[in-house]
Amino acid sequence: MNSPSWHARIGCGNEVGGGFLVSDRHVLTCAHVVAADAPEHGVTTTVTFPGSPALGPFTATVVAHGGWHGAATDPGDLAVLALDRPVPIEPARFAPLTEAYGAEEPKLLAYGFPQHYEEGTVAEFRVTADQLIAAEWVQLEAWSAYGQPLAPGFSGAAVVHADTKEVVGMVTAADRDPRIRGGRMLPSGIMARYWPRLGELIPTPGHTRADKAELRALIARAEAAGVEASPERLYRDAVGPHGTLPPRERFGSLWEAAWYTLAESTDPTAPARFAARLADFVDTDTATRHALQRWPGGQRQPSYGQRQPSYGQPQPPYGQPAPVPAPVSRNPRVPARRWESVLVEIEHSGAGQGQFIVSVSLCRGQERHPVGERSLPRGKVKAYALERISEAYRLIDRDAHELIAFALPRQWHNNPVHTWKRSKDDPTPLGSFSPVVVMDLARRRDPMLQHKLHQAWQELDTRTTGAELHRVECGSDQGQVSLTRQLRPRTGLLGFAAPPRAARAKGQFKAGLNAPVPVILWPQTGCEGGHEPKDDCPGTSFLDAVGAYVESRAPGELPYDIWELRRDSDQEWARQVTLFWEDPRCFPEPAVGFRHSPVG
Repeated sequence: MNSPSWHARIGCGNEVGGGFLVSDRHVLTCAHVVAADAPEHGVTTTVTFPGSPALGPFTATVVAHGGWHGAATDPGDLAVLALDRPVPIEPARFAPLTEAYGAEEPKLLAYGFPQHYEEGTVAEFRVTADQLIAAEWVQLEAWSAYGQPLAPGFSGAAVVHADTKEVVGMVTAADRDPRIRGGRMLPSGIMARYWPRLGELIPTPGHTRADKAELRALIARAEAAGVEASPERLYRDAVGPHGTLPPRERFGSLWEAAWYTLAESTDPTAPARFAARLADFVDTDTATRHALQRWPGGQRQPSYGQRQPSYGQPQPPYGQPAPVPAPVSRNPRVPARRWESVLVEIEHSGAGQGQFIVSVSLCRGQERHPVGERSLPRGKVKAYALERISEAYRLIDRDAHELIAFALPRQWHNNPVHTWKRSKDDPTPLGSFSPVVVMDLARRRDPMLQHKLHQAWQELDTRTTGAELHRVECGSDQGQVSLTRQLRPRTGLLGFAAPPRAARAKGQFKAGLNAPVPVILWPQTGCEGGHEPKDDCPGTSFLDAVGAYVESRAPGELPYDIWELRRDSDQEWARQVTLFWEDPRCFPEPAVGFRHSPVG
Protein backbone atom coordinates (compact mmCIF):
# COMPACT_ATOMS: atom_id res chain seq x y z
CA MET A 1 0.00 0.00 0.00
CA ASN A 2 1.42 3.33 -0.99
CA SER A 3 -0.44 5.36 1.61
CA PRO A 4 -2.20 3.68 4.53
CA SER A 5 -3.06 7.00 6.15
CA TRP A 6 -6.83 6.38 6.11
CA HIS A 7 -6.44 3.06 7.94
CA ALA A 8 -7.51 3.41 11.56
CA ARG A 9 -6.88 1.61 14.83
CA ILE A 10 -9.96 1.31 17.02
CA GLY A 11 -9.77 0.85 20.78
CA CYS A 12 -12.83 0.22 22.92
CA GLY A 13 -12.21 -1.14 26.43
CA ASN A 14 -10.26 -4.36 26.01
CA GLU A 15 -11.15 -4.67 22.32
CA VAL A 16 -8.77 -3.59 19.56
CA GLY A 17 -9.64 -3.66 15.90
CA GLY A 18 -9.21 -1.97 12.57
CA GLY A 19 -11.26 0.60 10.76
CA PHE A 20 -11.08 2.99 7.84
CA LEU A 21 -11.98 6.59 7.18
CA VAL A 22 -14.81 7.18 4.69
CA SER A 23 -15.36 10.92 5.26
CA ASP A 24 -13.63 13.62 7.26
CA ARG A 25 -15.72 12.63 10.30
CA HIS A 26 -16.78 8.98 9.81
CA VAL A 27 -14.93 5.69 10.32
CA LEU A 28 -16.28 2.21 9.62
CA THR A 29 -15.51 -0.82 11.75
CA CYS A 30 -17.18 -4.00 13.03
CA ALA A 31 -20.02 -3.70 15.50
CA HIS A 32 -18.41 -6.32 17.76
CA VAL A 33 -15.26 -4.18 18.09
CA VAL A 34 -17.22 -1.33 19.71
CA ALA A 35 -19.95 -3.41 21.36
CA ALA A 36 -18.96 -2.06 24.79
CA ASP A 37 -19.31 1.57 23.63
CA ALA A 38 -22.57 2.47 25.35
CA PRO A 39 -23.43 5.18 27.90
CA GLU A 40 -24.28 2.63 30.59
CA HIS A 41 -20.88 0.97 30.21
CA GLY A 42 -18.90 4.18 30.57
CA VAL A 43 -16.44 3.03 27.90
CA THR A 44 -14.90 5.46 25.43
CA THR A 45 -13.95 4.52 21.89
CA THR A 46 -10.70 6.01 20.61
CA VAL A 47 -9.48 6.17 17.03
CA THR A 48 -5.91 6.69 15.88
CA PHE A 49 -4.36 6.82 12.43
CA PRO A 50 -0.97 5.04 12.40
CA GLY A 51 -0.09 6.60 9.07
CA SER A 52 -0.45 10.09 10.61
CA PRO A 53 0.68 9.73 14.25
CA ALA A 54 0.98 13.48 14.73
CA LEU A 55 -2.81 13.83 14.59
CA GLY A 56 -3.14 12.15 17.97
CA PRO A 57 -6.11 10.13 19.20
CA PHE A 58 -9.74 10.96 18.39
CA THR A 59 -12.81 10.25 20.48
CA ALA A 60 -15.63 8.54 18.59
CA THR A 61 -19.26 7.59 19.15
CA VAL A 62 -21.39 5.03 17.34
CA VAL A 63 -23.93 6.84 15.12
CA ALA A 64 -25.17 3.96 12.95
CA HIS A 65 -25.38 0.23 13.44
CA GLY A 66 -25.99 -2.75 11.14
CA GLY A 67 -28.28 -4.51 13.61
CA TRP A 68 -25.76 -7.09 14.85
CA HIS A 69 -27.18 -9.00 17.85
CA GLY A 70 -24.00 -10.38 19.38
CA ALA A 71 -23.44 -13.85 17.92
CA ALA A 72 -20.60 -14.63 15.51
CA THR A 73 -23.06 -15.67 12.79
CA ASP A 74 -25.47 -12.76 13.23
CA PRO A 75 -25.71 -10.41 10.23
CA GLY A 76 -25.14 -6.66 10.30
CA ASP A 77 -21.71 -6.63 12.00
CA LEU A 78 -21.09 -3.01 11.01
CA ALA A 79 -20.72 0.17 13.05
CA VAL A 80 -20.30 3.75 11.89
CA LEU A 81 -18.24 5.97 14.16
CA ALA A 82 -18.46 9.75 14.25
CA LEU A 83 -15.20 11.44 15.29
CA ASP A 84 -15.07 14.38 17.67
CA ARG A 85 -13.39 16.56 15.03
CA PRO A 86 -12.63 16.46 11.28
CA VAL A 87 -9.61 14.53 10.04
CA PRO A 88 -7.32 16.20 7.46
CA ILE A 89 -6.79 12.91 5.60
CA GLU A 90 -8.17 11.88 2.24
CA PRO A 91 -10.76 9.14 2.89
CA ALA A 92 -10.65 5.66 1.40
CA ARG A 93 -11.90 5.08 -2.14
CA PHE A 94 -14.19 2.19 -2.98
CA ALA A 95 -13.75 -0.23 -5.86
CA PRO A 96 -16.54 -1.33 -8.22
CA LEU A 97 -18.50 -4.17 -6.71
CA THR A 98 -16.95 -6.90 -8.88
CA GLU A 99 -13.34 -5.78 -8.38
CA ALA A 100 -12.54 -8.45 -5.77
CA TYR A 101 -13.39 -11.32 -8.12
CA GLY A 102 -12.12 -12.52 -11.44
CA ALA A 103 -10.23 -15.29 -13.21
CA GLU A 104 -6.86 -13.79 -12.21
CA GLU A 105 -7.68 -13.85 -8.47
CA PRO A 106 -6.56 -10.34 -7.50
CA LYS A 107 -4.47 -10.04 -4.36
CA LEU A 108 -6.31 -8.43 -1.46
CA LEU A 109 -4.70 -6.76 1.55
CA ALA A 110 -5.92 -6.05 5.08
CA TYR A 111 -4.26 -3.70 7.57
CA GLY A 112 -4.94 -4.94 11.11
CA PHE A 113 -3.68 -4.60 14.68
CA PRO A 114 -3.10 -8.04 16.19
CA GLN A 115 -1.31 -8.48 19.53
CA HIS A 116 2.23 -7.01 19.61
CA TYR A 117 1.55 -4.93 16.48
CA GLU A 118 0.52 -1.56 17.90
CA GLU A 119 1.49 0.15 14.63
CA GLY A 120 -0.35 -2.45 12.52
CA THR A 121 0.58 -5.15 10.04
CA VAL A 122 -0.58 -6.35 6.64
CA ALA A 123 -2.11 -9.71 5.70
CA GLU A 124 -2.59 -10.98 2.13
CA PHE A 125 -5.71 -12.78 0.87
CA ARG A 126 -7.79 -13.79 -2.09
CA VAL A 127 -11.52 -14.38 -2.39
CA THR A 128 -12.40 -18.08 -2.44
CA ALA A 129 -15.44 -17.55 -4.74
CA ASP A 130 -17.84 -14.82 -5.81
CA GLN A 131 -20.57 -16.42 -3.73
CA LEU A 132 -22.20 -14.97 -0.65
CA ILE A 133 -22.38 -17.09 2.48
CA ALA A 134 -25.81 -16.75 4.12
CA ALA A 135 -26.46 -13.74 1.83
CA GLU A 136 -23.98 -11.77 3.94
CA TRP A 137 -20.28 -12.71 3.76
CA VAL A 138 -17.57 -13.61 1.27
CA GLN A 139 -14.96 -16.19 2.23
CA LEU A 140 -11.30 -15.16 2.35
CA GLU A 141 -8.32 -17.53 2.09
CA ALA A 142 -4.65 -16.81 2.62
CA TRP A 143 -2.66 -15.73 -0.42
CA SER A 144 0.16 -18.12 0.58
CA ALA A 145 0.94 -20.75 3.20
CA TYR A 146 3.11 -18.35 5.17
CA GLY A 147 2.83 -14.74 6.27
CA GLN A 148 0.46 -13.00 8.62
CA PRO A 149 -2.81 -14.89 9.25
CA LEU A 150 -6.04 -13.29 10.36
CA ALA A 151 -6.17 -12.84 14.12
CA PRO A 152 -7.95 -10.72 16.71
CA GLY A 153 -7.16 -7.13 15.85
CA PHE A 154 -8.05 -7.47 12.15
CA SER A 155 -11.81 -7.14 12.71
CA GLY A 156 -13.04 -3.98 11.01
CA ALA A 157 -9.98 -3.67 8.78
CA ALA A 158 -10.57 -2.62 5.19
CA VAL A 159 -9.97 -5.30 2.55
CA VAL A 160 -8.17 -3.52 -0.27
CA HIS A 161 -7.34 -4.43 -3.86
CA ALA A 162 -3.53 -4.58 -3.95
CA ASP A 163 -3.23 -2.85 -7.34
CA THR A 164 -5.86 -0.11 -7.16
CA LYS A 165 -5.70 0.55 -3.39
CA GLU A 166 -9.49 0.65 -3.36
CA VAL A 167 -11.72 -0.90 -0.70
CA VAL A 168 -13.73 -4.02 -1.61
CA GLY A 169 -14.94 -4.99 1.87
CA MET A 170 -14.20 -5.31 5.58
CA VAL A 171 -12.80 -8.18 7.67
CA THR A 172 -15.40 -9.50 10.13
CA ALA A 173 -14.12 -12.91 11.30
CA ALA A 174 -11.19 -15.31 11.24
CA ASP A 175 -11.35 -19.11 11.02
CA ARG A 176 -11.06 -20.70 14.45
CA ASP A 177 -8.64 -23.32 13.15
CA PRO A 178 -5.26 -21.52 12.69
CA ARG A 179 -4.26 -24.07 10.05
CA ILE A 180 -6.92 -22.76 7.65
CA ARG A 181 -5.55 -19.16 7.65
CA GLY A 182 -8.77 -17.71 6.27
CA GLY A 183 -11.78 -15.72 7.36
CA ARG A 184 -14.78 -13.75 6.23
CA MET A 185 -15.28 -10.38 4.61
CA LEU A 186 -18.37 -8.18 4.58
CA PRO A 187 -18.41 -6.91 0.96
CA SER A 188 -18.87 -3.20 0.40
CA GLY A 189 -22.18 -3.81 -1.36
CA ILE A 190 -23.58 -5.52 1.76
CA MET A 191 -22.19 -2.75 3.98
CA ALA A 192 -24.19 -0.19 1.98
CA ARG A 193 -27.30 -2.22 2.76
CA TYR A 194 -26.86 -1.26 6.42
CA TRP A 195 -25.58 2.31 6.04
CA PRO A 196 -27.30 3.99 3.05
CA ARG A 197 -24.78 6.85 2.79
CA LEU A 198 -22.11 4.33 1.83
CA GLY A 199 -23.95 3.61 -1.41
CA GLU A 200 -23.00 7.06 -2.65
CA LEU A 201 -19.30 6.20 -2.37
CA ILE A 202 -19.40 2.86 -4.20
CA PRO A 203 -19.26 3.10 -8.02
CA THR A 204 -22.40 1.84 -9.76
CA PRO A 205 -22.51 1.98 -13.58
CA GLY A 206 -24.89 4.57 -14.99
CA HIS A 207 -25.53 6.47 -11.75
CA THR A 208 -23.47 9.21 -10.16
CA ARG A 209 -22.90 9.89 -6.49
CA ALA A 210 -25.40 12.76 -6.75
CA ASP A 211 -28.00 10.44 -8.30
CA LYS A 212 -27.73 8.01 -5.40
CA ALA A 213 -27.76 10.76 -2.78
CA GLU A 214 -30.94 12.13 -4.33
CA LEU A 215 -32.60 8.71 -4.40
CA ARG A 216 -31.67 8.07 -0.79
CA ALA A 217 -33.16 11.42 0.23
CA LEU A 218 -36.33 10.80 -1.77
CA ILE A 219 -36.81 7.39 -0.16
CA ALA A 220 -36.45 9.02 3.26
CA ARG A 221 -39.04 11.63 2.30
CA ALA A 222 -41.40 8.93 1.04
CA GLU A 223 -41.05 7.04 4.32
CA ALA A 224 -41.69 10.25 6.27
CA ALA A 225 -44.87 10.71 4.24
CA GLY A 226 -46.08 7.32 5.46
CA VAL A 227 -45.71 5.40 2.19
CA GLU A 228 -46.91 1.80 2.36
CA ALA A 229 -45.14 -0.24 -0.29
CA SER A 230 -43.56 -3.68 -0.31
CA PRO A 231 -39.80 -3.47 -1.03
CA GLU A 232 -39.92 -6.94 -2.57
CA ARG A 233 -42.79 -5.99 -4.89
CA LEU A 234 -41.06 -2.78 -5.98
CA TYR A 235 -37.87 -4.69 -6.73
CA ARG A 236 -39.67 -7.35 -8.78
CA ASP A 237 -41.54 -4.69 -10.75
CA ALA A 238 -38.26 -2.86 -11.42
CA VAL A 239 -36.15 -5.78 -12.65
CA GLY A 240 -38.89 -7.64 -14.50
CA PRO A 241 -39.60 -11.37 -14.67
CA HIS A 242 -36.01 -12.29 -15.59
CA GLY A 243 -34.19 -10.00 -13.15
CA THR A 244 -31.57 -11.01 -10.59
CA LEU A 245 -33.10 -12.82 -7.63
CA PRO A 246 -32.70 -11.02 -4.28
CA PRO A 247 -30.25 -12.56 -1.78
CA ARG A 248 -32.94 -13.35 0.76
CA GLU A 249 -36.68 -13.65 1.05
CA ARG A 250 -37.33 -10.15 2.38
CA PHE A 251 -35.55 -6.82 2.21
CA GLY A 252 -35.01 -4.99 5.45
CA SER A 253 -36.04 -1.59 4.09
CA LEU A 254 -36.97 0.35 0.98
CA TRP A 255 -33.37 1.56 0.71
CA GLU A 256 -32.04 -2.00 0.84
CA ALA A 257 -34.28 -2.93 -2.11
CA ALA A 258 -33.26 0.23 -3.99
CA TRP A 259 -29.57 -0.40 -3.33
CA TYR A 260 -29.81 -4.00 -4.48
CA THR A 261 -31.43 -2.73 -7.68
CA LEU A 262 -28.58 -0.26 -8.16
CA ALA A 263 -25.80 -2.69 -7.28
CA GLU A 264 -26.92 -6.08 -8.58
CA SER A 265 -29.34 -5.61 -11.47
CA THR A 266 -27.79 -6.20 -14.87
CA ASP A 267 -30.26 -3.72 -16.39
CA PRO A 268 -28.99 -0.16 -15.74
CA THR A 269 -32.50 1.20 -16.26
CA ALA A 270 -34.04 -0.84 -13.41
CA PRO A 271 -33.32 1.76 -10.67
CA ALA A 272 -35.36 4.39 -12.52
CA ARG A 273 -38.26 1.94 -12.73
CA PHE A 274 -37.90 1.28 -9.00
CA ALA A 275 -38.13 5.01 -8.27
CA ALA A 276 -41.11 5.48 -10.58
CA ARG A 277 -42.89 2.49 -9.06
CA LEU A 278 -42.29 3.84 -5.54
CA ALA A 279 -43.70 7.20 -6.66
CA ASP A 280 -47.02 5.55 -7.35
CA PHE A 281 -47.44 4.81 -3.64
CA VAL A 282 -46.57 8.34 -2.44
CA ASP A 283 -50.08 9.77 -2.22
CA THR A 284 -49.70 12.60 0.28
CA ASP A 285 -46.45 14.27 -0.86
CA THR A 286 -46.90 15.45 -4.44
CA ALA A 287 -43.43 17.01 -4.72
CA THR A 288 -41.73 13.78 -3.66
CA ARG A 289 -43.88 11.72 -6.05
CA HIS A 290 -42.98 13.95 -8.99
CA ALA A 291 -39.27 13.94 -8.07
CA LEU A 292 -39.26 10.13 -7.93
CA GLN A 293 -40.93 9.97 -11.34
CA ARG A 294 -38.22 12.20 -12.84
CA TRP A 295 -35.27 10.50 -11.13
CA PRO A 296 -32.51 10.54 -12.24
CA GLY A 297 -32.56 13.99 -13.80
CA GLY A 298 -35.74 13.47 -15.83
CA GLN A 299 -34.20 10.74 -17.99
CA ARG A 300 -36.49 8.31 -19.78
CA GLN A 301 -35.51 4.70 -19.41
CA PRO A 302 -36.19 1.77 -21.73
CA SER A 303 -38.46 -1.06 -20.78
CA TYR A 304 -37.25 -4.57 -19.97
CA GLY A 305 -34.59 -5.72 -22.41
CA GLN A 306 -32.34 -3.82 -24.76
CA ARG A 307 -33.00 -0.44 -26.24
CA GLN A 308 -33.87 -0.79 -29.90
CA PRO A 309 -31.63 1.09 -32.34
CA SER A 310 -33.14 3.71 -34.63
CA TYR A 311 -34.07 3.00 -38.19
CA GLY A 312 -31.16 3.37 -40.59
CA GLN A 313 -28.46 2.18 -38.19
CA PRO A 314 -26.38 -0.92 -39.06
CA GLN A 315 -28.06 -4.26 -38.44
CA PRO A 316 -27.02 -6.02 -35.19
CA PRO A 317 -25.27 -9.41 -35.21
CA TYR A 318 -27.35 -12.53 -35.67
CA GLY A 319 -29.29 -13.42 -32.55
CA GLN A 320 -29.69 -9.85 -31.28
CA PRO A 321 -32.89 -7.80 -31.63
CA ALA A 322 -33.40 -6.27 -35.06
CA PRO A 323 -33.85 -2.49 -35.31
CA VAL A 324 -37.40 -1.22 -35.19
CA PRO A 325 -38.04 1.39 -37.93
CA ALA A 326 -39.46 4.65 -36.69
CA PRO A 327 -42.87 5.73 -38.01
CA VAL A 328 -42.54 7.85 -41.13
CA SER A 329 -44.98 9.69 -43.33
CA ARG A 330 -44.75 9.46 -47.12
CA ASN A 331 -47.60 11.91 -47.51
CA PRO A 332 -46.06 15.07 -48.99
CA ARG A 333 -48.68 17.15 -47.16
CA VAL A 334 -47.70 15.97 -43.71
CA PRO A 335 -44.22 15.75 -42.14
CA ALA A 336 -43.32 12.62 -40.18
CA ARG A 337 -44.74 12.94 -36.65
CA ARG A 338 -42.76 11.83 -33.61
CA TRP A 339 -45.22 10.49 -31.07
CA GLU A 340 -44.58 10.30 -27.34
CA SER A 341 -47.34 8.14 -25.96
CA VAL A 342 -49.03 7.98 -22.60
CA LEU A 343 -49.90 4.28 -22.52
CA VAL A 344 -52.76 3.26 -20.22
CA GLU A 345 -53.06 -0.51 -19.84
CA ILE A 346 -56.14 -1.89 -18.07
CA GLU A 347 -56.50 -5.59 -17.40
CA HIS A 348 -58.42 -7.90 -15.12
CA SER A 349 -56.69 -8.60 -11.82
CA GLY A 350 -56.38 -11.95 -10.12
CA ALA A 351 -57.19 -10.21 -6.82
CA GLY A 352 -60.92 -10.75 -7.29
CA GLN A 353 -63.92 -10.15 -9.50
CA GLY A 354 -64.33 -6.52 -10.43
CA GLN A 355 -60.66 -5.72 -9.72
CA PHE A 356 -58.44 -4.29 -12.47
CA ILE A 357 -54.74 -3.57 -12.80
CA VAL A 358 -54.21 -0.08 -14.18
CA SER A 359 -50.72 0.71 -15.49
CA VAL A 360 -49.70 4.11 -16.89
CA SER A 361 -46.38 4.68 -18.68
CA LEU A 362 -44.73 7.33 -20.81
CA CYS A 363 -43.44 5.72 -24.04
CA ARG A 364 -41.09 7.02 -26.68
CA GLY A 365 -40.97 4.31 -29.31
CA GLN A 366 -39.48 1.25 -27.64
CA GLU A 367 -38.66 3.14 -24.43
CA ARG A 368 -40.95 3.02 -21.39
CA HIS A 369 -40.95 5.13 -18.24
CA PRO A 370 -43.44 3.88 -15.62
CA VAL A 371 -45.68 6.51 -14.08
CA GLY A 372 -47.98 4.40 -11.91
CA GLU A 373 -49.62 1.02 -11.45
CA ARG A 374 -52.38 -0.05 -9.07
CA SER A 375 -54.91 -2.82 -8.57
CA LEU A 376 -58.28 -1.10 -8.19
CA PRO A 377 -62.01 -1.78 -8.22
CA ARG A 378 -63.69 -0.74 -11.44
CA GLY A 379 -65.24 2.36 -9.88
CA LYS A 380 -61.81 3.87 -9.17
CA VAL A 381 -60.14 3.07 -12.49
CA LYS A 382 -61.10 6.27 -14.30
CA ALA A 383 -60.00 8.70 -11.58
CA TYR A 384 -56.66 6.95 -11.09
CA ALA A 385 -55.94 6.73 -14.83
CA LEU A 386 -56.74 10.41 -15.41
CA GLU A 387 -54.53 11.49 -12.49
CA ARG A 388 -51.55 9.48 -13.76
CA ILE A 389 -52.11 10.60 -17.37
CA SER A 390 -51.77 14.18 -16.19
CA GLU A 391 -48.56 13.35 -14.32
CA ALA A 392 -47.11 11.61 -17.39
CA TYR A 393 -47.18 14.93 -19.24
CA ARG A 394 -44.33 16.12 -17.02
CA LEU A 395 -42.09 13.66 -18.88
CA ILE A 396 -43.07 14.50 -22.47
CA ASP A 397 -40.57 16.46 -24.56
CA ARG A 398 -41.82 19.90 -25.48
CA ASP A 399 -41.15 19.33 -29.19
CA ALA A 400 -42.89 15.92 -29.33
CA HIS A 401 -46.52 15.17 -30.22
CA GLU A 402 -48.43 13.58 -27.37
CA LEU A 403 -50.69 10.58 -27.85
CA ILE A 404 -52.87 8.92 -25.21
CA ALA A 405 -53.32 5.21 -25.95
CA PHE A 406 -55.64 2.92 -24.00
CA ALA A 407 -54.83 -0.81 -24.21
CA LEU A 408 -58.08 -2.38 -23.02
CA PRO A 409 -59.62 -5.80 -22.44
CA ARG A 410 -62.19 -6.62 -25.11
CA GLN A 411 -65.17 -6.00 -22.85
CA TRP A 412 -63.97 -2.38 -22.51
CA HIS A 413 -63.46 -1.56 -26.18
CA ASN A 414 -66.62 0.50 -26.44
CA ASN A 415 -65.93 2.33 -23.19
CA PRO A 416 -65.92 5.98 -24.35
CA VAL A 417 -62.50 6.83 -22.92
CA HIS A 418 -62.13 9.74 -25.32
CA THR A 419 -65.19 11.37 -23.72
CA TRP A 420 -63.88 11.10 -20.15
CA LYS A 421 -63.75 14.53 -18.52
CA ARG A 422 -60.14 15.60 -18.26
CA SER A 423 -60.39 16.28 -14.51
CA LYS A 424 -62.94 17.14 -11.85
CA ASP A 425 -62.23 20.82 -12.50
CA ASP A 426 -62.21 20.61 -16.31
CA PRO A 427 -65.16 19.03 -18.15
CA THR A 428 -63.30 19.08 -21.48
CA PRO A 429 -63.45 15.59 -23.07
CA LEU A 430 -60.05 13.93 -23.05
CA GLY A 431 -60.28 13.26 -26.80
CA SER A 432 -60.78 16.97 -27.49
CA PHE A 433 -57.80 17.91 -25.35
CA SER A 434 -55.28 15.40 -26.79
CA PRO A 435 -55.21 12.65 -29.45
CA VAL A 436 -56.74 9.49 -27.93
CA VAL A 437 -56.67 6.01 -29.46
CA VAL A 438 -57.76 2.56 -28.32
CA MET A 439 -55.85 -0.74 -28.62
CA ASP A 440 -56.60 -4.35 -27.72
CA LEU A 441 -54.61 -5.67 -24.76
CA ALA A 442 -54.65 -9.28 -25.99
CA ARG A 443 -53.56 -8.32 -29.51
CA ARG A 444 -50.59 -6.39 -28.13
CA ARG A 445 -49.41 -9.63 -26.53
CA ASP A 446 -49.75 -11.76 -29.66
CA PRO A 447 -46.30 -11.97 -31.34
CA MET A 448 -47.71 -13.25 -34.66
CA LEU A 449 -50.15 -10.36 -35.01
CA GLN A 450 -47.52 -7.84 -33.95
CA HIS A 451 -45.22 -9.15 -36.67
CA LYS A 452 -47.98 -8.82 -39.25
CA LEU A 453 -48.81 -5.31 -38.02
CA HIS A 454 -45.18 -4.28 -38.54
CA GLN A 455 -45.44 -5.48 -42.13
CA ALA A 456 -48.76 -3.69 -42.61
CA TRP A 457 -47.31 -0.37 -41.46
CA GLN A 458 -44.25 -0.77 -43.68
CA GLU A 459 -46.62 -1.15 -46.61
CA LEU A 460 -48.68 1.88 -45.53
CA ASP A 461 -45.54 4.01 -45.17
CA THR A 462 -44.79 3.59 -48.89
CA ARG A 463 -48.12 5.11 -49.96
CA THR A 464 -48.52 8.74 -50.92
CA THR A 465 -52.32 8.59 -50.59
CA GLY A 466 -54.71 7.33 -47.95
CA ALA A 467 -55.78 3.72 -47.58
CA GLU A 468 -59.11 2.23 -48.60
CA LEU A 469 -61.76 1.74 -45.90
CA HIS A 470 -63.15 -1.78 -45.79
CA ARG A 471 -66.80 -1.39 -44.74
CA VAL A 472 -68.77 -3.82 -42.58
CA GLU A 473 -72.36 -2.75 -43.16
CA CYS A 474 -75.28 -3.14 -40.77
CA GLY A 475 -76.78 -5.98 -42.77
CA SER A 476 -73.56 -7.95 -43.24
CA ASP A 477 -73.91 -11.60 -42.29
CA GLN A 478 -70.31 -12.52 -43.06
CA GLY A 479 -68.88 -15.00 -40.54
CA GLN A 480 -65.92 -14.35 -38.28
CA VAL A 481 -63.47 -16.73 -39.98
CA SER A 482 -64.50 -15.60 -43.46
CA LEU A 483 -63.99 -11.93 -42.60
CA THR A 484 -60.62 -12.62 -40.94
CA ARG A 485 -59.41 -14.40 -44.09
CA GLN A 486 -60.62 -11.54 -46.24
CA LEU A 487 -58.89 -8.94 -44.09
CA ARG A 488 -55.61 -10.79 -43.52
CA PRO A 489 -53.82 -9.65 -46.71
CA ARG A 490 -55.22 -6.14 -46.44
CA THR A 491 -53.20 -3.26 -45.06
CA GLY A 492 -55.87 -0.60 -45.02
CA LEU A 493 -58.63 0.57 -42.73
CA LEU A 494 -61.67 -1.21 -41.33
CA GLY A 495 -64.95 0.50 -40.51
CA PHE A 496 -67.99 -0.88 -38.66
CA ALA A 497 -71.46 0.56 -38.95
CA ALA A 498 -72.44 -0.67 -35.48
CA PRO A 499 -70.64 -0.61 -32.12
CA PRO A 500 -68.94 -3.81 -30.86
CA ARG A 501 -71.72 -4.52 -28.37
CA ALA A 502 -74.25 -5.14 -31.16
CA ALA A 503 -75.06 -8.85 -31.25
CA ARG A 504 -74.47 -9.30 -34.97
CA ALA A 505 -71.24 -7.26 -34.89
CA LYS A 506 -69.47 -9.12 -32.06
CA GLY A 507 -68.09 -11.95 -34.19
CA GLN A 508 -67.16 -9.59 -37.01
CA PHE A 509 -65.40 -7.30 -34.57
CA LYS A 510 -63.33 -10.24 -33.31
CA ALA A 511 -62.45 -10.94 -36.93
CA GLY A 512 -61.05 -7.41 -37.22
CA LEU A 513 -58.94 -7.87 -34.09
CA ASN A 514 -57.61 -11.22 -35.33
CA ALA A 515 -56.45 -9.66 -38.59
CA PRO A 516 -53.47 -7.30 -38.91
CA VAL A 517 -55.63 -4.24 -39.62
CA PRO A 518 -53.81 -1.20 -38.23
CA VAL A 519 -56.87 1.07 -38.00
CA ILE A 520 -60.46 0.24 -37.04
CA LEU A 521 -63.25 2.80 -36.64
CA TRP A 522 -66.77 2.45 -35.27
CA PRO A 523 -69.51 4.63 -33.73
CA GLN A 524 -70.08 4.67 -29.98
CA THR A 525 -73.86 4.45 -30.42
CA GLY A 526 -76.33 4.12 -33.24
CA CYS A 527 -77.70 1.29 -35.30
CA GLU A 528 -77.60 -2.21 -33.78
CA GLY A 529 -77.54 -3.88 -37.23
CA GLY A 530 -79.80 -6.68 -38.45
CA HIS A 531 -81.13 -5.08 -41.62
CA GLU A 532 -80.05 -4.42 -45.18
CA PRO A 533 -78.06 -1.21 -45.83
CA LYS A 534 -80.27 1.80 -46.44
CA ASP A 535 -79.74 5.50 -46.87
CA ASP A 536 -81.41 6.54 -43.62
CA CYS A 537 -79.46 4.00 -41.51
CA PRO A 538 -77.24 5.79 -38.95
CA GLY A 539 -74.57 3.11 -39.48
CA THR A 540 -74.48 3.66 -43.22
CA SER A 541 -74.33 7.42 -42.73
CA PHE A 542 -71.43 6.96 -40.29
CA LEU A 543 -69.44 4.83 -42.75
CA ASP A 544 -70.07 7.32 -45.55
CA ALA A 545 -68.84 10.22 -43.46
CA VAL A 546 -65.88 8.53 -41.83
CA GLY A 547 -64.79 6.93 -45.12
CA ALA A 548 -64.74 10.26 -46.92
CA TYR A 549 -62.67 11.71 -44.10
CA VAL A 550 -60.03 9.02 -43.48
CA GLU A 551 -59.40 7.70 -47.01
CA SER A 552 -57.77 10.98 -48.03
CA ARG A 553 -55.41 11.05 -45.06
CA ALA A 554 -52.20 9.29 -44.06
CA PRO A 555 -53.03 6.43 -41.62
CA GLY A 556 -50.05 7.33 -39.43
CA GLU A 557 -51.52 10.82 -38.90
CA LEU A 558 -55.04 9.72 -38.02
CA PRO A 559 -54.67 10.19 -34.24
CA TYR A 560 -53.88 13.85 -34.86
CA ASP A 561 -56.55 14.25 -37.57
CA ILE A 562 -59.29 12.64 -35.47
CA TRP A 563 -58.26 14.83 -32.53
CA GLU A 564 -58.73 17.92 -34.67
CA LEU A 565 -62.06 16.55 -35.85
CA ARG A 566 -63.29 15.95 -32.30
CA ARG A 567 -62.14 19.38 -31.28
CA ASP A 568 -63.53 21.43 -34.14
CA SER A 569 -66.43 19.54 -35.75
CA ASP A 570 -70.07 19.90 -34.72
CA GLN A 571 -71.17 16.83 -36.67
CA GLU A 572 -72.65 13.98 -34.66
CA TRP A 573 -70.56 11.25 -36.34
CA ALA A 574 -67.37 13.10 -35.39
CA ARG A 575 -68.29 13.01 -31.69
CA GLN A 576 -69.26 9.33 -31.95
CA VAL A 577 -66.19 7.95 -33.71
CA THR A 578 -63.84 5.62 -31.82
CA LEU A 579 -60.34 5.29 -33.27
CA PHE A 580 -58.68 1.91 -32.83
CA TRP A 581 -55.11 2.61 -33.97
CA GLU A 582 -52.06 0.45 -33.35
CA ASP A 583 -48.57 1.02 -34.67
CA PRO A 584 -46.22 -1.38 -32.80
CA ARG A 585 -43.27 0.88 -33.56
CA CYS A 586 -44.72 3.55 -31.26
CA PHE A 587 -44.95 1.34 -28.17
CA PRO A 588 -42.58 -0.94 -26.24
CA GLU A 589 -43.24 -4.65 -26.23
CA PRO A 590 -45.35 -5.75 -23.26
CA ALA A 591 -43.61 -7.56 -20.41
CA VAL A 592 -43.51 -11.34 -20.79
CA GLY A 593 -45.06 -13.48 -18.07
CA PHE A 594 -47.39 -12.74 -15.18
CA ARG A 595 -46.57 -9.57 -13.28
CA HIS A 596 -48.95 -10.31 -10.41
CA SER A 597 -49.77 -13.47 -8.50
CA PRO A 598 -53.49 -13.98 -7.86
CA VAL A 599 -52.58 -15.32 -4.42
CA GLY A 600 -49.66 -12.96 -3.72
